[in-house]
Order: sequence, then C-alpha cells, then structure tokens
Amino acid sequence: MKKLLLILITIITLISCGGDNKSVDAIISSNDMASVKAKRAELNKQQRDLKTDIDKLNEYIDSHEKKERPVLITAEVIKDTIFKHYVEVQGNVETNQNVVLNAEYSGVLISVYVKEGQRVSRGQRLAKIDDGGMSSQVAQQEAQLALAKTTFERQEKLWNQKIGSEIQFLQAKTNYEAAKNATQQMRSQLGKTVITAPFSGIIDEIIADPGQVVSPGQTPIIRLVNLSDMYVKASIPENYLRNIKKGTKVKVNLASINEEFTGTVRQVSNYINPNNRSFDIQVEIPNKDGLVKPNLIATVKVNDYSAENAITVPENILQENAAGETIAYLYQPVNDSIGIAKRVIIETGLSYENHTEVKSGLKKGDTIIKEGAKTLRDGQKVTIKN
Repeated sequence: MKKLLLILITIITLISCGGDNKSVDAIISSNDMASVKAKRAELNKQQRDLKTDIDKLNEYIDSHEKKERPVLITAEVIKDTIFKHYVEVQGNVETNQNVVLNAEYSGVLISVYVKEGQRVSRGQRLAKIDDGGMSSQVAQQEAQLALAKTTFERQEKLWNQKIGSEIQFLQAKTNYEAAKNATQQMRSQLGKTVITAPFSGIIDEIIADPGQVVSPGQTPIIRLVNLSDMYVKASIPENYLRNIKKGTKVKVNLASINEEFTGTVRQVSNYINPNNRSFDIQVEIPNKDGLVKPNLIATVKVNDYSAENAITVPENILQENAAGETIAYLYQPVNDSIGIAKRVIIETGLSYENHTEVKSGLKKGDTIIKEGAKTLRDGQKVTIKN
C-alpha cells in the first residue's frame, strides 16, 4: 500500500510541475514581479495541501499496517546434565571426646599435674585429691587380706588331707573372700582421689585450683578435648527420611573458617523428635589443621535426589499460564536473523540453585529463550542478540 502511495505522489507532482513549467517560465520571462509572486504563492499552497494529504495517508497506513519489530532475546541450546538436589539445614560441630572431668571424691584438691594446652595420653594422672587417710586404711586392709589368704590356704591343705573340720575350712574361705571384697572396694574408693585421662587429648581448661574443696559430681576439675574425631550433627525434616540413609553424599560448609567439606552420612537416628518432627544425622569431617572446634555452626547440604542425563533450565525463565501450567519459550529460526517464539508446556521437577529439572516438554538440542522470555507471546518475532 505504501508503494502505491509513493507512485500516486510522484504522478501528482509530475502533473503539477509538468503542467505549469511553460507558464512559470513565461511568467519569469515577462519580468512581471507581481505575477511571479502570485505564481509562487499558488504553488506554495499546492505544496501545503499535498503535504497535508500525504500526512493523512501515512497516518492511515501506519495505523492499519504497523510493522512488527523483532524482540531482542538471548537463547541457549539445551544440553543434558547431571542434576543434584540438596536439602539445606543448619547443624553444629560436635565431638564425643569433649568432657569435663568432675571430682569423684570429697576432699581438698592438693595437686594438678598438667597445664592448659598440654597433650596427654589415656590413663595419665591429671590431678590428686587428699584421701583423708584412706591410703593408710587400705594398707591395713591389705595386711588383713594377706592374713586371711594365708589362713585360708593352710586350712585348704588340711582339709584336702582330711584334717580338721569342714566348718573351719568354710570359715577361713568366707573370711578370705570378705577381706578380698573389702580391699577391692577400698582400693576403688582410693582410686577416685586420682583424676586420670579417659582418652588421649588436650587439656583445654583447668577449672579448679589446688587447695579448693571439691565434692563428688558437683565440682568440675578439668576440661579434656580431643579434636581428631569431629562430626557435624544436624536435624532433617521427617519427610526426607526415605531419601536419606547411611552413606548419602553431604556437603558441609563452615562459614566462620571459610572451609567446605564433602563427606557421607555416617549415622541416621532411629528416633523422630516429636517437638519438631525431625531426625538427626551425623557427618564425619576432617580436622587436619585443628581449625574445626566444637559448637561451630555448619551449613549441611544433603543430597536427597540425583538424576543423570537430566534437562534443566534457569528457574527465572519459567512462567505460569491461567490454567496453572508451567510454560517456556523455544526459539525457532525463520531466516539467518529472525525467528519466532514458540510457547511450550512443560512438566517440572525439583529446583536447586536457580535451576529446575524439566521432566517433559523439552529435549536435548532445543533452543530455549532466556532473556526476554517474560514479555513474549506465542508466535512473536524475535532476534538473538549478538
């Protein structure tokens, strides 16, 4: 239609100019200034009228034949990949070898044999509580035990030779066993006056001072820590119970020391906490440099789902139509520079780190529209940014 308009304008111009060429030349040749100015005024009016008519025609054409410009987009060819979904929870670093050794005997703390930061071995003596004379009592009891043992052994020999009465033999045996039990009990009580290391580790803190009166189960003496057996404990919602088991892959991030570890679940609790409907897991973590400390906060990412040869797309390009279906747009080329946007309905799976797994509707090799997808309509012309 625009070509027809251009032809029409050209014909009108040629007719207008061609019809008046001689007249204009004749007027100029007449040297009549009034006639020249009058002719100029006439031609100017014709020009203004033509411009007005052309503007009206252009306005009509633009309103009825508006040319659609392609929308600039970015696109990407879909490739299959390995998709992994993780459950992210918060956990704490713990160790089973982080204990406070309390007094087991009542008395005065007379000696502490170690210093803070010192490495000790299992069974090593750490501190001593005044036994209040019990060691002397144990010595006396051991002497009585030795006598009871000698008496019993002699009486046993006589009894084997059929000498003496059975009552004498049984009496000696009973006295010996009673003395032995009493001695073992007193030795056990005396052993509680010495605090020893239950495992190898480092003296983290000396809590009580020598000369202080201590009481069983009430007075902490020393904190002993072993940082070689560290693990993270985290609580997982019960709806993930089927997907998480011993050996499940886990990522552990310790933001405070800027460390991340990859490991596996070493233990899954058999108990569901009724307060928050969760179960606990343990993940062993290395601690070669000793930077990992008990009670550090950890972010635990548990791999609850994996898929090979999966199709994934950026989560932010997906839309939802009026029917609640998830849609995306594919790029279909028309020529070297122009294409059209094709709307497709897809079935999605899980999402992780801004990517969503597509179960159906897309395949490997499709070209998915990324930037500009939110403003497109089905069949709209598009062009890819260089």
